[in-house]
Amino acid sequence: MATPVNAKALSAESLTAVKPCDTAEVKSLLLRIDQINEMDKSSLKSSEKRELRKEVRTIKKRLSSVGGGVYISVGALILILILLIILL
Repeated sequence: MATPVNAKALSAESLTAVKPCDTAEVKSLLLRIDQINEMDKSSLKSSEKRELRKEVRTIKKRLSSVGGGVYISVGALILILILLIILL
């Protein structure tokens, strides 16, 4: 039975090390989301809960804009490879 030579078990530490940006802003936003998740929301009024939901939504939007990137679909990748093969 063959075993992979360079196989590495994924752990929580290795997955968190792959985060896009670890700037101070991102850390503070993630800390605020954790604080909101740990709150006891049963004692809050509905208007306060609504404000928290809005805050979480805006934080998530800011996090997605900070951690942007370039995404290429499989079809586009195949097309790029074909063009490179033809041109080179």
